Amino acid sequence: MAGDSFLPSLADVMDPLYPQQLEVLRQQVLAEGGESATTQALFNYAWGLVRSQLVDDQRLGVKILSDIYKETPGRRRECLYYLTIGCFKLHEYQMAKRYVDVLSTHEPNNKQVQVLKKIVEGKIEKETMKGLLVGAGVVAGIATIAGYMFRAKKK
Repeated sequence: MAGDSFLPSLADVMDPLYPQQLEVLRQQVLAEGGESATTQALFNYAWGLVRSQLVDDQRLGVKILSDIYKETPGRRRECLYYLTIGCFKLHEYQMAKRYVDVLSTHEPNNKQVQVLKKIVEGKIEKETMKGLLVGAGVVAGIATIAGYMFRAKKK
């Protein structure tokens, strides 16, 4: 796998395409026969879908990228990058981590990949802490209610 010069910046990837731009990509796929379109046309469309602000578009983009990843070994690097971003945007952080870990294994010195990995890991850590705090709050609430009930029974 090559260096980081072929991957777009994270800021560019997070900016959504205009609906008209996404429609152009969709029409290209349709003009080439839909699911039998060229890998490049499908990849471009999936890339645009992942960048969308609509969850359904993002899910379809991730599905198309997954298919390309399985069927076209030469496109795995780009697919892993966009699959990571797609899963991240869909709040599927563990899956995003799996993808970025594979990409990082192949490109340990790629700064863009390392930044993306840190962002994913940071989000997982934040979500874990949020879950622990919610869990602790629930336990504290149950303990408080049990304490009141125990005191009420005692009287």
